Amino acid sequence: MWQGAWYHAPCFLFEGRVAVAFDRSIKIAPSILSADFANFGQEIRAIEAQGADWVHVDVMDGHFVPNITFGPPAVKAFRPHVSTVMDVHLMIAPVDPYIDAFAEAGSDIITAHLEAGPHIHRTLQAIRAAGCKAGLSLNPGTGLEDVAYLLDLVDMVLVMTVNPGFGGQKFIASQVDKVRRLRQMIGDRPIHIQVDGGITPETAPLVAKAGADVLVAGSAVFKGGSVENPAPYGENIRAIRDAAQSGLQSA
Repeated sequence: MWQGAWYHAPCFLFEGRVAVAFDRSIKIAPSILSADFANFGQEIRAIEAQGADWVHVDVMDGHFVPNITFGPPAVKAFRPHVSTVMDVHLMIAPVDPYIDAFAEAGSDIITAHLEAGPHIHRTLQAIRAAGCKAGLSLNPGTGLEDVAYLLDLVDMVLVMTVNPGFGGQKFIASQVDKVRRLRQMIGDRPIHIQVDGGITPETAPLVAKAGADVLVAGSAVFKGGSVENPAPYGENIRAIRDAAQSGLQSA
């Protein structure tokens, strides 16, 4: 199992997007929901310079989740500042009418919730047809029963380790077993397992050992730093990555 500390997946630009060679190395994806809203461009460049592998964008509609954040124009504005992977998590319902807009805004990965609509199979098809990688997200209360029938259409499964809607929530430990069972279900398929919610150096080893390879972290990355003083971002990213690697080593 891969155990290096500072691996970055190779990226190749095409049509304004980034193609990432698949691997199961640990990737840290800071959520810019925890960034300084007045300095998004500088914040994105700072976290990438400090070692972020992906940039995670949480899109909320005030309907599917109790918060409102970004729309396609904001994602389009972020795109020129992102040189890694722009990972766009749609916590919205309905999803389908907005897929093309988020794809055209420059999303590399678009993740939709299984719970957001009755035709998730069609939603995943539409995401791929728009030229993006397709992610499927599961709320903490959602089981894995329906996922087996969708694995041939997904590039990533996102296991929410908090209830979606707000940053800074406490990690839900029961989701570790869900990640473990999902990893067994995926087998050798080239599908990432992402976790989002309450990821810190304390929880990162648990999810990495269970099989997650993409770790979303918000406040745990941005705490203590700023665009004027970005060094803490790097320290926080390294702490989460190192902790996750220790989880892999003990697997």
